[in-house]
Amino acid sequence: MPEIEYLGRRAVSLANGLLEVIVTIEGGHIAAIRDLATGVNPLWTPPWPTIEPSAWDPARHPEYGDNPESRLLAGILGHNLCLDLWGAPSAEEAAAGMHVHGEAGVIPHEVRSSDGTLEQAAVLPASQLRFERRIRLRPGARRLEIEETVENLSPWDRPVAWTQHVTLGPPFLEKGKTEFRANATRSKVIEHDFTGGKGHMQTGAEFDWPLVPCLDGSLEDMQVFTSRAVSAAFTTHLMDPRAETAWFAAWHPELNLTLGYAWKQADFPWLGIWEENCSRTAPPWNGVTLARGMEFGVSPFPESRRAMIDRGSLFGVKGYRWVPARTRVTVQYEAWLEPGPSAG
Repeated sequence: MPEIEYLGRRAVSLANGLLEVIVTIEGGHIAAIRDLATGVNPLWTPPWPTIEPSAWDPARHPEYGDNPESRLLAGILGHNLCLDLWGAPSAEEAAAGMHVHGEAGVIPHEVRSSDGTLEQAAVLPASQLRFERRIRLRPGARRLEIEETVENLSPWDRPVAWTQHVTLGPPFLEKGKTEFRANATRSKVIEHDFTGGKGHMQTGAEFDWPLVPCLDGSLEDMQVFTSRAVSAAFTTHLMDPRAETAWFAAWHPELNLTLGYAWKQADFPWLGIWEENCSRTAPPWNGVTLARGMEFGVSPFPESRRAMIDRGSLFGVKGYRWVPARTRVTVQYEAWLEPGPSAG
């Protein structure tokens, strides 16, 4: 299928009469999983206009800020792949031109679709990894079958971060209304205050999903998106190690649509939940951004490579994936968008 334009971006789409999937060429983001009957796309479209990451220049585009996150934020949409870093680069990596969440979300991908399948591929030049993704949308189905392969092109064994940064946004994400379910177990609030004093959860608190300890001594149910005027948070959740399949589902009762993802727990044992509720006032956030990331991957927290390796594990479960030299690692997962509440 030829390229399309989506929100001013080069993209490729795949549709079957029920759902449409849109993937951007630059960054390789799954920008939309759209219900064709209602037009609703549960995935996050930022409140700022996005541009191709290759076009970003700090002098010409101050509206995206000027830091290691800016190139990614200039082009981010929906479901972003974090590889082989999930979090911020070190000061030295940033000085060398590396980006938040790694290279995958800011470089061009080869993307094409035909016969119900969308394929994309990219080589991460600094990381020396090759990434491939295949999305299958069967006729009459509301489920996407997704396969990803990471190949280590270098002669060195590599510890990597590998996270599916699935972010939900309005109109599907709505304060006090959107509900979440997941087979999560042991959980922890991020260990430092990244919110500028706008957080409401107890920093570093360990708890059992879904009741998180708050600063005021209360417990908050994470199964309903916050009703607070302003807030920010990040928690990590160990997916049930007794279950072969890990999953989360989000449902909007008035739209009567559920978006869900399911994957092998052994592939991605962690689910990170990021909450941005109008807390960030710097460009491009500007105090108006509403988003919830449901970020499943091999690591518990977004952090530097050194911090990831030094942490090693949490709750006895390792926090990165070894990819041996000259080898390929393949994972499968699926996503669905369908009427009514559903899970698993």
